[in-house]
Amino acid sequence: MTEPRQASMEHETVSGPLQGIRVVELAGLGPVPFAGMMLADMGAEVVLVDRKVANPNVAPTTEATGGKLAIYNRGKKSVALDLKQPAAVVTALKLVERADILIEGFRPGVMERLGLGPEVCLERNPRLVYGRITGWGQTGPLSQAAGHDINYVGLAGVLYYGESNARPFTPATVVGDVGGGAMSLVFGVICALLHARDTGEGQVVDAAITDGVAYMSTLLTSLQHSRLLKDRDDSFLTADSHWYNSYRCSDGEYITVGALEPAFYKLLVKKCGFEGDPDFADQMDNARWPI
Repeated sequence: MTEPRQASMEHETVSGPLQGIRVVELAGLGPVPFAGMMLADMGAEVVLVDRKVANPNVAPTTEATGGKLAIYNRGKKSVALDLKQPAAVVTALKLVERADILIEGFRPGVMERLGLGPEVCLERNPRLVYGRITGWGQTGPLSQAAGHDINYVGLAGVLYYGESNARPFTPATVVGDVGGGAMSLVFGVICALLHARDTGEGQVVDAAITDGVAYMSTLLTSLQHSRLLKDRDDSFLTADSHWYNSYRCSDGEYITVGALEPAFYKLLVKKCGFEGDPDFADQMDNARWPI
């Protein structure tokens, strides 16, 4: 068996609550390496199964192949395998036998075709937590469709809450790939790990980004019919209110203001010298936005 080597961005061994937990990460984009980084940061031993031959259609994952995602690989070990070769699959399965968690982000069916699907891996290691990230889920009409962060966030309905005076948008990768994808996966596999420790039974954690993003929007949807968020164009989040906004200062830098609660709004008005001004009397009167 090929021994994993330390990944290119070496640092001192991290101690943490996941020390002693072994993770196998199948090389991928965005959410999976981010999830692996989080687990490594908490002390887990993460072995990245990298591509032996770089895929020209995806960004490189290590410094050796370009370095664009090398920061995600901090604290990880790595081994380069061509998983289309039977011998490489055998090597990967040996890693699985010793692992507590496996994480992967291929399209549905790819791991099964490689001979590394959940049934095969759980047969080798019944305690294994098998974590998967997809954009649309393992089944359904879009399961085989390509997509990116903006597509997942849009279908989940969260782009609605973006900028209302221009085309909706959200910070790239933060809401979908990282929030709905990586964070959901990490939470899921840790919950499953606790279950496996108690019962000896592993399980499959399927983290679909669209599901995770919809879950993250719970507060927004619960506020949808309140005065705070009655309509997108009336919302303090998007309608350019003077008390929840960012402003460019004379030095060219920006300051953010978030005086949501009435007491903070009252203090903001006072500090700005507008006490008694009727334009500032009713915080929620959006007819007076912007002032």
